[in-house]
Amino acid sequence: MSFWPKSRKARRRLTILLAIAPVLALAVGLALYGLRDSISLFYTPAQAQEAHVAPGRKVQLGGLVQRGSVVKHPGGDVEFVVADQRATAKVVYHGDLPDLFREGQGIVADGTFDANGTFVAKQVLAKHDERYMPRDVAKALKKQGEWRGEGAGAPSYEGKKQ
Repeated sequence: MSFWPKSRKARRRLTILLAIAPVLALAVGLALYGLRDSISLFYTPAQAQEAHVAPGRKVQLGGLVQRGSVVKHPGGDVEFVVADQRATAKVVYHGDLPDLFREGQGIVADGTFDANGTFVAKQVLAKHDERYMPRDVAKALKKQGEWRGEGAGAPSYEGKKQ
């Protein structure tokens, strides 16, 4: 029994399919390879610790700014701690923070983890009004049982492990 069909029309279709398939697979592979660095995954501090995010991998880190953790240094550097119910992550940012950034509020930071586990943020996004929280942050907080509803005060996470 031969691999090739007996019909001339079927052989032609199979030949065309066998010629197009590798080209299509190569195109999809190159597209995915090109997009690998533009995909930014969202993590809460606990999820980032569980996932063991590789240093230098671009991610988004979201959670609540821990009360009493914001330290502003001369030269525009700011350090603060982002917390969820189970873990915290130290964040370092250079630049001006959004006007609505404050302790106890939800934020999303774009950046990378360094070798020491500190999150180096390139951009910090803050809650823009009293009712808004980024969907990914709200979903992650609800999943962990941390969601307090609209407008409820944020809990304090002092004493959590970094």
